[in-house]
Amino acid sequence: MDVDPTEAVEALLVRTMEAHGTYEETELNGVYDQQWPRWYAAFAVENGLGLLVGHDVTADQVGEFLASSNAEFEQADPKPTDSWQAYTARRITAEL
Repeated sequence: MDVDPTEAVEALLVRTMEAHGTYEETELNGVYDQQWPRWYAAFAVENGLGLLVGHDVTADQVGEFLASSNAEFEQADPKPTDSWQAYTARRITAEL
């Protein structure tokens, strides 16, 4: 059975969000991580993002992309109806 790359990237972003929440609670003592795109990028790359998009990607490349995607998501008018993870997964598979 073929796995839809966008759905697989979305699932990875959900796992990344969950792991980052744990990181913020345990390592940062509940403090919001201002550098979250860097952390997300490293986690996603280490957990197979390159395989999901079909080519190598670097954490720096992904971090910049995530920060940009988040800014666009936050500023979109009208607001996207789907989650940030779904929105960003579509962008990653189309643009990264």
